[in-house]
Amino acid sequence: MKVFYVPLLFLLLFSAGSAFAQTTTTEDPEDLLDKLETQLKQDKKASFKIGVNYLSNNVFMGRADTVRTPTILPEVKYIFKNGIYLAATANYIPNRVTNKLDGGSAVFGYDFDITDDLTGGASFTRLFYAANSTQIGSAIGSTINANLSYNIADVITPIVSVDYNFLKQDFGHDIFVNAGISHDFAIDGIFGEKDLLIISPSANLNAGTQNFYDAYFILKKYKLTKKALALEQAAESLIIKRENQLSKFKLLDYELSAPVEYKTGVLILSFTPTYAIAENKLPPRVTKGMVSGSGIFYFEAGAALKF
Repeated sequence: MKVFYVPLLFLLLFSAGSAFAQTTTTEDPEDLLDKLETQLKQDKKASFKIGVNYLSNNVFMGRADTVRTPTILPEVKYIFKNGIYLAATANYIPNRVTNKLDGGSAVFGYDFDITDDLTGGASFTRLFYAANSTQIGSAIGSTINANLSYNIADVITPIVSVDYNFLKQDFGHDIFVNAGISHDFAIDGIFGEKDLLIISPSANLNAGTQNFYDAYFILKKYKLTKKALALEQAAESLIIKRENQLSKFKLLDYELSAPVEYKTGVLILSFTPTYAIAENKLPPRVTKGMVSGSGIFYFEAGAALKF
């Protein structure tokens, strides 16, 4: 296996800054291993994964509340040999006094190889949130995703992903288009013959509509319904103006991340730092109490067992 050196990592990060980027959410570290196994022409086999991740803050499309919301995410996942998989997660917020269980998700998906270098995937995710959830995406009820990635000469991997989100109540649905590039730096045999370290720096951009943001402000931030707000003419005018803006397809954010994963035996350790730069945010008079700057840093760390 080739060993890539640190200077190349920084070279990739600088060159990626002006190119299209990767998916809206950070890539599952386990997928890095699956991708590498595909490149090495290893046969896929059924597997079961159980683990837990720690997310330092609730950030969605570069947007976050000023109140930091760290989350613990237990997860189970079963992958069939043919690429079909089932997964479930829970959202546990430890710094709350009550209602610490904030929601979860159930996923049915399929990953497939078109050629040795071209891969794709599709999934359906059902999301569950507590009634008092303050997560920015908590109005999203379910998501359909489709994605393609192409490994170019084991040097760089462009990826494009499309999400269609079904929102709750009477809010309009959202569509996200995500594009990106990444590269895998792989080193094996660091502490043992069968261990593996993967670093996959990526540059991402996300574009789409923001009806989810409209729903967040009305149902969560303002703690009022559309019907109540419509009682006042000024409030109604503000809501209509914001809805027209948020229903337009726009650039949402840029993201730079560098997922790191270490695997030894059945144990997988992961760490993913991300810096998101939000674009086309709402005016401060509307987003009062939200993060005012354009850039925000957060990370996800996890441990899992994969059999």
